[in-house]
Amino acid sequence: MKKNFTILSAVLITLFSLNAKAQDEVTQAKSYLGLTGGFSTPASNFGQTNYSNNSAGFAKKGTTLGLDAGIYLYKNFGIGITFSYQDQGELTGADAQNLANGYLASFGKDESNVTAVNRYQNLNLMAGPQYSFLYKKFTLDLRASAGLIKSISTPFIGVVFNNSSNSATYLNQLKSGGITFAYGGSAGVRYSLSDSWDIGLKCNYINSNGIKIENSGPAYTGVGRYQTKLPITEIQTTLGISLKF
Repeated sequence: MKKNFTILSAVLITLFSLNAKAQDEVTQAKSYLGLTGGFSTPASNFGQTNYSNNSAGFAKKGTTLGLDAGIYLYKNFGIGITFSYQDQGELTGADAQNLANGYLASFGKDESNVTAVNRYQNLNLMAGPQYSFLYKKFTLDLRASAGLIKSISTPFIGVVFNNSSNSATYLNQLKSGGITFAYGGSAGVRYSLSDSWDIGLKCNYINSNGIKIENSGPAYTGVGRYQTKLPITEIQTTLGISLKF
């Protein structure tokens, strides 16, 4: 994970060095603060729906809304900062049935029922080096970033075995409000509407090892699905408007 972040940073620094001379003749980029909104798509394990994969998150494509800023320190090299909110949906009826069938087969019970409530919601705070290329009214922003993902909510998943008998057994995957380190990168294009305003599109990649997941019920014996960590990976596509200063 640290290696990938180092590579992203090295690429940006290299691009800055190669382009430094050319930028002497180019107007310096202005710092900016913008409002962004768009779609956040779960990737890798976060979006998988495989019962046998204990890292599968069953997350769905959702929305993201945030603030994005670029503070230039030397010519077109600076620091980029993003603070955003994401909603990655909830488990569907098909997901619950998928899990119920898996638990039924794993534990060899006569009956299993799965109920899932709450949504995936989190906050991201990411920052890192940014370099911008200017061409006429267009600006290409490249950024490597690292920061934190704060889970606001995850689905609560309740499993009931043999509920029709008098010997029901319960297994619950609890709601998590954990925090995890994350890293990623982004590329965006802004178009200058005026000396003070830009509008632009941005693609952002964020990855983490994941938040801790707690469970309650019978002690785990190595049988069936048992999730203790949820990796979070998001690919975000946003449209934004920014004020330059």
